[in-house]
Amino acid sequence: MTSYPFEVALIVALGLVAGCVGGVIGTGSSIILLPVLVNVFGPREAVPVMAVAAVMANLARVLAWRREVDWRAVAWYAIPGAPAAALGARTLLALPPSAIDLALGVFFLCMIPLRRWHADRRTRLRPRHLAIAGAAIGYVTGIVLSTGPLSVPVFATYGLVGGAFLSTEAASSLALYVGKVIAFRQLGAMPWPTFAKGLVVGASLMAGTWGGKAFVLRMSADLFRHLLDAVMLCSGLSLIWTALR
Repeated sequence: MTSYPFEVALIVALGLVAGCVGGVIGTGSSIILLPVLVNVFGPREAVPVMAVAAVMANLARVLAWRREVDWRAVAWYAIPGAPAAALGARTLLALPPSAIDLALGVFFLCMIPLRRWHADRRTRLRPRHLAIAGAAIGYVTGIVLSTGPLSVPVFATYGLVGGAFLSTEAASSLALYVGKVIAFRQLGAMPWPTFAKGLVVGASLMAGTWGGKAFVLRMSADLFRHLLDAVMLCSGLSLIWTALR
């Protein structure tokens, strides 16, 4: 994976923590891991590595809650979202590495007030709204790696909770990341060594995801919101620092 054992151990350890967080709140895995992956592999390789890992992490959440997936909601969201994610991946590869770092950091910071504003509106989405959200978020997913802070309120506003929410959001995101991985492979941005790194990171995320299942029913809504905001704040500032130093 890399010639530095400390970096390997750090990524695997953080992967377990990130997988646990993602298994509890439905997002956060990519946000936690991305700053470390950027520093170890560089921003251009970190994104495809995390794309493979995200496929595995979302697959683990689907398997953990497989009996509660709302497949109708998945179809409405993922059918327009997957090709949009592939298009976003093509856009990403045209950007310089420093711009990727800066864009990711600013994106995470902007998601904090946007997520709170969306939650305060307390509206209920319909299936056609999922299709619109899937296309928009899919394209952004192709560019900025993680859009859990956006997709989480979409499915929550659709009316899903608990295991149904976690599994449906994961199944929908899985389709988007598969589209993104395919685009990276077709564009030559994911050689087999990069793919192998993604498998290692993804394996740690999957293990952490199963560990987080036990906490889902005991977590309060307030704790979920505070944890998500804290993760986005720390990761956003870290990425901006990396881009500007």
